[in-house]
Amino acid sequence: MAVLRILEGAEPNTFFNVTRKKTTLGRNPECDIMLDPVDISRKHVTVHHDGEVYSIEDLGSRNGTFVNSRRLEPHVPHRLVEGDIVKMCKLVFVFESEPFAMEGQESPTKMGVDSQVIIDDRPAGSTIMKKVNVSAGYADLTPGIRPEEKLRALMEISRSLGRAMTEAEVLPKIIESLFGIFPQADRGMVVLRDRESGKLVPKAIRHRREEDSEMVRLTRTVIDEVMQTGEAILSADASSDPGLPVSDSIVELKIRSMMCAPLIGPESSPLGVIQIDALNPYNRFSDGDLELLAGVACQIAIAIENAQFREVVMRERALELQLKVAHDIQKGFLPAGPPELEGYSFFDYYQPANILGGDYFDYIPLEDGRMAVVLADVSGKGIPAALLVAKLNSEIRYCLAGLREPAEVMRRLNRVFCESRWESQFITMVLAVLDPEKHEVVLTNAGHMSPILRNERGVRDVLSLDDGGLPLGVTEDAEYEEHRVALAVGDHLVLFSDGITEAMNSEGALYDKSRLQEILRIGSTGATKLGWRIIDDVKRFAGNQTQSDDICLTCFGRVDETASGSTTRNRKEKARGEEKK
Repeated sequence: MAVLRILEGAEPNTFFNVTRKKTTLGRNPECDIMLDPVDISRKHVTVHHDGEVYSIEDLGSRNGTFVNSRRLEPHVPHRLVEGDIVKMCKLVFVFESEPFAMEGQESPTKMGVDSQVIIDDRPAGSTIMKKVNVSAGYADLTPGIRPEEKLRALMEISRSLGRAMTEAEVLPKIIESLFGIFPQADRGMVVLRDRESGKLVPKAIRHRREEDSEMVRLTRTVIDEVMQTGEAILSADASSDPGLPVSDSIVELKIRSMMCAPLIGPESSPLGVIQIDALNPYNRFSDGDLELLAGVACQIAIAIENAQFREVVMRERALELQLKVAHDIQKGFLPAGPPELEGYSFFDYYQPANILGGDYFDYIPLEDGRMAVVLADVSGKGIPAALLVAKLNSEIRYCLAGLREPAEVMRRLNRVFCESRWESQFITMVLAVLDPEKHEVVLTNAGHMSPILRNERGVRDVLSLDDGGLPLGVTEDAEYEEHRVALAVGDHLVLFSDGITEAMNSEGALYDKSRLQEILRIGSTGATKLGWRIIDDVKRFAGNQTQSDDICLTCFGRVDETASGSTTRNRKEKARGEEKK
């Protein structure tokens, strides 16, 4: 099995399997191996495998690919040999045709330090000397070992761990501590079960003497036995022990004395194993040594659990920080306040269900004095939806700058989001272009709920079910129509997302559109009063029920110019409303 092993630029000793006939590496998620650095090209290189021959081909990458410090010619395959150093931007790999691997393990593995194969031709023969049940914890350990020795070993483990926080810090310190407790040990290793895949992954391997470090193969034979039974085992010669199943890798290693103990986690679930070997036939482990290892294995399992928990917490905190930054950026896409437009008042409200939302609204002034009011709902939630909102924010401003007719703007946006890279993503959106000189609004709709018009004659939907085109991103040949609405003094348009009509109470009932229309019929007019009346009623209806979808609302309407005052008053009313929240 050939691999590229990371030396610099990411987590050292991470392996990438390149045994397929063609393995592509790059930043594109469609690559066989996805690389994170932004300076890596979307499709950077391909590794070819033909029989025993491996070659690497630069795919015309922006920053190039280097093998042994020589830059490759684009699209010209270069043969790889054992030990070649491959550099792609800040990532440095070494090519290995026979890397370290667990038997039967196909996925890339990680290990703490370099490992080795030990070949010892001197004959030896013995059986399993002792077994100790570790699965029951400390209580099941026999009292054969002196209590003071157990205490010393536990204190040594605890002291050596010190302030080690992560798994990468904890595991090497554990092995170093075992070298101090067991002076006859020549090698120690920790193998853990991956939480996601369930596969066994060697995480750390240490040798007492660096000059002994070479490539090594581990066997599943002992590890499976220990994890299945929950028993620590002592063998005087693992290479010929009739008490263990026959395995080529055990015979190859010629281990003279070996102890292997399970690491038992919560609810007696095995996390993995810790194993130490003695290669000198005169330095064998004793029954007391096994008792001691079984005892400290419980402490080691706790240390590993704590380290893994800390890493989860740190990743979650880092993700929270990133999401907070993304939230602040997303807020920057939204208007800082309602626009100032003589004779008109505006109100808006936006509350995402999670830290990142998929609803979007904006006011976009046009060069001829018109004002575009946009409200959209992106499919999905979280980061994918937020990224689509960012794309929509830039595209709609670009389209409005170059196109006059709202329907043509919608058609252009639809073509953008029908591209293959946005496959399975779609957007519902309503676009209202207000002409304050004509007191007219031109509406076009892409699969969104119809805006509601409120005036002295009542409340009604501006568009029928047949008046809206398909959502953006569904099909390239979708058509969109324009609908004109004249605004008299006191007329207001209400644009909203389904986070309002589908707000749910504790009994599972929906707020629905009919209730929204009823609340609009009540009381005086004015965009600010209308807006807060809707939001307050939705909150009363939902009560303590958790918000399940983003809530987005914009209201705007024509007011009596002689009584409208300035937009400053509208902002003050909005500020007082914010304080109510």
